[in-house]
Amino acid sequence: MSGETKNTFRINFGLFLAEVICVPAFIFELQRALGGNGLSWAYVFEWPLLGSYAIYMWRKLLQDERGEITRPAVAFDTHDPELDAWNAYLATVHGTDQSVAPKKRDD
Repeated sequence: MSGETKNTFRINFGLFLAEVICVPAFIFELQRALGGNGLSWAYVFEWPLLGSYAIYMWRKLLQDERGEITRPAVAFDTHDPELDAWNAYLATVHGTDQSVAPKKRDD
């Protein structure tokens, strides 16, 4: 199995396991709630929510695996004096020389 196919299989199998747990648990708790157990009503609503969240995460993970999610590029081209002051403070706290700190990129 190739790496992408293996990861896709894992994602699909994870959804399958989540739904195999959530659907019977929902049915079980619904029967208990209808039988008079008042606390089970909370679980009657919880299990479908967990199953829905599993489907949401499944879709997100598959999109990420396929490269369909576009993330905005992070720009580091602005000078931030507060960040410089924080890095200088950390250097003094840790007892390191400021010249040892990584250099900033000038683009």
